[in-house]
Amino acid sequence: MKKIYGKIIEHYESCLEKHGDNHLGVDWPKLEDVDKRYKVMLDIIRLNEANDHEVSLLDFGCGTAHLLAYIQQHNFQNIVYSGLDISQKFVDVAQEKYPNNSFYCIDILEAEDSLDHFDYVIMNGVFTEKRELSYAEMWDYFTKMISIIHNKCNKGFSFNVMSKNVDWEREDLFHVSHDALSQFLCQNLTRDYVIRNDYGLYEYTVYVLKK
Repeated sequence: MKKIYGKIIEHYESCLEKHGDNHLGVDWPKLEDVDKRYKVMLDIIRLNEANDHEVSLLDFGCGTAHLLAYIQQHNFQNIVYSGLDISQKFVDVAQEKYPNNSFYCIDILEAEDSLDHFDYVIMNGVFTEKRELSYAEMWDYFTKMISIIHNKCNKGFSFNVMSKNVDWEREDLFHVSHDALSQFLCQNLTRDYVIRNDYGLYEYTVYVLKK
């Protein structure tokens, strides 16, 4: 049976094949926005931890591990990094670049029990594109995924989605209202979350925290 979210995987693999190991290879159009996203994603740790407190981090949907390159460039000493991607093609590139880090190729909707627990999980760009999926199909995929990740993180996780407060919505992107998201989180996961809409892109980032 073909996975409905397989269309998203195929899209990203075609970007990697076409553009190689760079921001275009994971379908981020503007290089200058990429580091901005990494900083915002990692702020969940900065806001929640002392600087010298070592934490385990899973980069979920790691692609070719550009987040790890950012962590090393900015000298984050307290982060023990692991990466996960559903695509073996991306995992192979990441593992070759960083042989001393752990990388996993797992579909957590099919093999949830095979994933360890981590202090923090970052899901950067995992839910910004829905491609040919309907909004309802993408919402179902999205909510199942973050529910699993909520169970797999010890302290919190962060993710981004496209904003609905835009001049127009693109059909291939996943635009989510603050109200719909807040209602789901409060009814199903937790009331402890932060919505960040302060970094100048047509998206927003959410920190879901565990006390």
